[in-house]
Amino acid sequence: MATEQVRIAVLEEQALFRKALCHVLAKDERFRVVQECVESCDVARIAAAKPDLTLFDVDFQKGDPVETVRALRQAHPTGKICLLSMNSQKALLERSLVHGLEGYIIKDIGLNDLLRALLSIANGEMYVDPRLAGSMLRQMSERRHKGDPTELSERETDVIQLLAMGLSNKQISERLFLSEKTVKNHISRIFSKLNVTARTQAAIYAIKSGLA
Repeated sequence: MATEQVRIAVLEEQALFRKALCHVLAKDERFRVVQECVESCDVARIAAAKPDLTLFDVDFQKGDPVETVRALRQAHPTGKICLLSMNSQKALLERSLVHGLEGYIIKDIGLNDLLRALLSIANGEMYVDPRLAGSMLRQMSERRHKGDPTELSERETDVIQLLAMGLSNKQISERLFLSEKTVKNHISRIFSKLNVTARTQAAIYAIKSGLA
């Protein structure tokens, strides 16, 4: 990726900001804008362009941005996805990570930092705005003290790995040849050990702890 242009798709509803962003990227020889889209329903157009990276501004998009992330991942599995927002939306980041999000950039970022972040994402690294990442890491550290992931049994580890992939209880039961009731019991124990109350929290814990 270092010697080739990074092919970027820009999903941005605001026309002026979209044009300015694409202009900035086009001026840098390391990038090539291969698609500009306005609404999340244009996912098929983005997938057809086969970008290395889709930059998705979530601020003015209709509907749930996580559904767009999921649709982008399904339509173009090898492409990287980076969210762009005015705000540090921790819940949005956590839910999107479950679907393989690679980046989250806050719009007050400097131009050079933006370009460096996009390059690092395109090269397979993860980038999350340091302010948002710091908050998440502090929470992860607190959870780790309350529930060490090594306390999970082998079967609970199997369950949380599939949970982090977004599978339902029924799908997990089919994969592991367990009853749905048994899966539900495993998830209940996982929640208790990790001191979490939602599937997305458990999934993010698994990803950040290297379990998934």
